[in-house]
Amino acid sequence: MKINFEGDKMIAHLEGKIDSSNANAIGHELNALIDENPGLSLMIDASALQYISSAGLRVLFKLAKRLEQKLAVQNVSPEVYDVFEMTGLTQLFSVSRRLREISVDGCEIVGRGAIGTVYRIDEDTIVKVYNLPDSLPMIENEQKHAKQAFLKGIPTAISYDIVKVGEKFGSVYEMLNAITLNDALVASPERRDEIVECYACFIRRIHEVEMEPGELPEAKDVFVGYLEDLRSLLGEALYARLRALLEAVPKSLHTVHGDIQMKNVMLSGDELMLIDMDTLCVGDPVFDLMGIYVSYLLFNEDEPDNSMKFLGITGEMSDFVYEKTLSCYFSDRSPAAICEAKKKICVVACVRFLYLIAVMGIGKPELKQLRIDHALDHLRGLIDHVDSLGIA
Repeated sequence: MKINFEGDKMIAHLEGKIDSSNANAIGHELNALIDENPGLSLMIDASALQYISSAGLRVLFKLAKRLEQKLAVQNVSPEVYDVFEMTGLTQLFSVSRRLREISVDGCEIVGRGAIGTVYRIDEDTIVKVYNLPDSLPMIENEQKHAKQAFLKGIPTAISYDIVKVGEKFGSVYEMLNAITLNDALVASPERRDEIVECYACFIRRIHEVEMEPGELPEAKDVFVGYLEDLRSLLGEALYARLRALLEAVPKSLHTVHGDIQMKNVMLSGDELMLIDMDTLCVGDPVFDLMGIYVSYLLFNEDEPDNSMKFLGITGEMSDFVYEKTLSCYFSDRSPAAICEAKKKICVVACVRFLYLIAVMGIGKPELKQLRIDHALDHLRGLIDHVDSLGIA
């Protein structure tokens, strides 16, 4: 066993096999390490651990009882992970698998987004490689939400593996003969009415699905969190007004994807399915329709060719997608009612847009301040013309 220190952490590297012949000795060594280094947290690195018996598991269990937080065991091989899972210790320890490493050199780029690039590994498999260095929790959250949605009958592509691609992380999917709905629009712009009508109907179907209480975050709580990060930018009066409006949105258990633009809707045969489920929430439909406004209108406002670069469609087509989607989605409402809904969608969209630009730093740096100024102008111009934000 090797030990190294990183800041306030002690990392114990377990190697080979741990069984009845050496488990007690390893246990004594780990306990002595804790005694000699009070105040430091212990992490187990199992990248070189080939096997662990019940005797070894008992040693780790006793060790974990001494610690104030869950014992972290990282880089566990699939075989050893199965042992932890079968014994239930994945519930008591913080266990992370050793990730498979792959290369995307020479692979076809299927699509690019704000936070990642999708590559086709082979005929049946794609991997989304995330740009953010700390994306692993995001990927794990996406897998969790995708499974929850799938069990509720929402068609979704579930990632079956997390991999390392150089220093980045990727999520692997099986995709048989699937393209994004956005790519279908790019390939057949003459079918735009049919494609967007199908898209709007799909969104309504997603919004009809109800989740269990506490199963997913509430979208309005997520947006209140955005406001906290934007508070100094908004100013106290605008912040307070927006917060009051958000908190007044009625609670709902209906599903909200959170970023349901066409690049996150896959077309496989004649079936549509959702991807990128890390933003999945519950709440009012305004928290989904705002994302369409962000993708198809706001990013284009100060960068007219953005939709061509990001989506492969013209600004005119981008405007069409937004307007047609809303007219189909609200097909049972009057023009006046749709106009009111659009104001609310714009308000919520501007909050999300400001968070993306000002906090996450997405987009061209040279356009950052201009985009912030224009989003704030939209909010100030609309805030006194909406008395609520819910559109359900």
